Amino acid sequence: MCGVPASASGPAGTRRHTRAAVHLTGQWTPCYFIGVPNKDAAKADILQGTLDLMVLQTLATMGPLHGYAIAARLDTVSGGAIQLNMGTLYPALMRLEQRALVRGAWGVSDNNRRARFYSLTAAGRRTLEAERQDWRRLAGIMDALLRGEA
Repeated sequence: MCGVPASASGPAGTRRHTRAAVHLTGQWTPCYFIGVPNKDAAKADILQGTLDLMVLQTLATMGPLHGYAIAARLDTVSGGAIQLNMGTLYPALMRLEQRALVRGAWGVSDNNRRARFYSLTAAGRRTLEAERQDWRRLAGIMDALLRGEA
């Protein structure tokens, strides 16, 4: 479980994309909280794009999922380092649905509750491939910069 130090909170309790260290049983664990404060528009664009890419890739890998299952998958894949706030995930899913990159349909979850399941559309698959290429190019640039090659 991750905790957020006071310095990680923004104005009026908003959370920023923050790396925090939490002392648990003598160990420090890095955690990443993804939240988008309204006042930081430039950072919000970067976070939205990153979150969109993570959601699209999750749906491409796992098939149709409801929001909680998407968040749980990202938590699992990251080893608990990425813990999505539902107030961040659901607007992202709505945004992706409005852009016709995912399709939402009501269904019943494993625990017999009504849930909205999201699946990737053909446009979503094309966008995912383009975003993967952009991400890999940017990661390569950052790697070169961090190694001191640029």
